[in-house]
Amino acid sequence: MTPNPQTRADAATAGLTVVGSMLVGAAVGYGLGSLAGLAIPVGLIGLFAGLVGGLIGVYARYKRL
Repeated sequence: MTPNPQTRADAATAGLTVVGSMLVGAAVGYGLGSLAGLAIPVGLIGLFAGLVGGLIGVYARYKRL
C-alpha cells in the first residue's frame, strides 16, 4: 500500500496542536500559580511545558510520515 500524501490540513493540525497545548499549559500554570501568589512565573513555566508537550504530541502523531 502507498502511504497517504501529506496535506495542508496535516500541517494546520500540527500547528494548532502545539499552540493549543501551549495555551492550555499557560492557563493551568497561571491558575495554579495564582493560588501560590506566583501567577506569572508559573504561567510561563506552564507555557514552555505546553510547548514541549505539544511538540512531543505532534511527533508521536506524525512520526510515520
